[in-house]
Amino acid sequence: MAQKPSIPKGTRDFGPSEMAGRNYIFNTIKAVFRKYGYQAIETPSLENLSTLLGKYGEEGDKLLFRIQNSGEKAALPPEKGLRYDLTVPFARFVVQHQNEISFPFKRYQIQPVWRADRPQKGRYREFYQCDVDVIGSKSLLNELELVQIVDDVFGRMGVRVCIKINNRKILSGLAEVSGQPDKLIDITVAIDKIDKIGLDAVKQELREKGLTEEAVAVIEPVLTLTGSTQEKLARMRTLLATSETGMKGLDEIETLFALIAGAGIAQPVELDLSLARGLNYYTGAIFEVKALDFAIGSICGGGRYDDLTGIFGLPNMSGVGISFGADRIYDVLAGLDLFPKDAATAASVLFTNMGEKEIAYTVPVAASLRAAGIACEIYPDSAKLKKQFEYADRKGIPYLAIVGDQEVTDGTVTLKNLATGEQRPVPKEELAACFQ
Repeated sequence: MAQKPSIPKGTRDFGPSEMAGRNYIFNTIKAVFRKYGYQAIETPSLENLSTLLGKYGEEGDKLLFRIQNSGEKAALPPEKGLRYDLTVPFARFVVQHQNEISFPFKRYQIQPVWRADRPQKGRYREFYQCDVDVIGSKSLLNELELVQIVDDVFGRMGVRVCIKINNRKILSGLAEVSGQPDKLIDITVAIDKIDKIGLDAVKQELREKGLTEEAVAVIEPVLTLTGSTQEKLARMRTLLATSETGMKGLDEIETLFALIAGAGIAQPVELDLSLARGLNYYTGAIFEVKALDFAIGSICGGGRYDDLTGIFGLPNMSGVGISFGADRIYDVLAGLDLFPKDAATAASVLFTNMGEKEIAYTVPVAASLRAAGIACEIYPDSAKLKKQFEYADRKGIPYLAIVGDQEVTDGTVTLKNLATGEQRPVPKEELAACFQ
């Protein structure tokens, strides 16, 4: 009995149409990254377990895919694992290659990552991350550049988004003035869920984490603050007046929003004081991007980190970065029908195959089109014209180049537009011009 083909749970095959959409996303993102001077790197799928363990918290350690040893080492515990994200390998790369790279170092990385998670809708064990980071500079111009990149990427795709910004120093200040500086992580983890569970559930979680009613009363109005950026900042300056860290965070936000105002950002940018982002290594600005016309979680996020490389022996190397969620962006583009109509089209024109004489005539014509950068196919077998029509239609090829006995005699090609049904003879030397 033949074996039934299958793939592991939480992984996916991507056919030609999905790959066309994914490549459109990756190519758009790469083009913008390069425009701002970022360079590509890649790191191995496998990392030493010592590199990965302890970097993502207890839950993250449980989700690492460990690689069994083989050969003589098969009986020993695993020493390697599949990478869980692109950020920790990036930190390892920077420290390992610090003498070869120029700082500030601007890199982007688009590669798959693996998590031994329970597969469910929208959550996979293998998925791609698109990260862009600059490390070795504390300048807020880097934060501005990331906002510009987000604006540029989604502007090119035709997706309306809201770019939400906060600063972890403001949250630290909030923990201080509420009298619970040791509860910063508990506070950020709780308020990071406000979109999912609502204000009352967040307050309840804060109480369960041991925060006093007084502390909850200080934090609550911040989470519901409305008004312009300047009005929010003015209110926060009063509230955080006794916290040096909090005031520094407000200064950074004010500077960043002034830079954004002068940069001509098209998409709305909002100061969201309830934005926390769960990762503990963020120390400054934090970002989250939401699609405005499609209900889905954040499609992009990131922030400033001051000591990510310290774990590998290179302290005080500040960086800032964001990650584009390719899978969610795909869902948004598909849901809003924003993929370019020709994204999945492999070829612009299909040459018919009517026999040996016609093929001898067609091969150099097709070669001249490809030399001019026009994607084309020749139907491989001599078959009924109806069958060749159907092939072009199934593949979404918009034009059919019909070459029969008459065309060979006349030195032409009959070009048929499959959408309108119009057809006309074109001299073979002029065929390429029809597609340019």
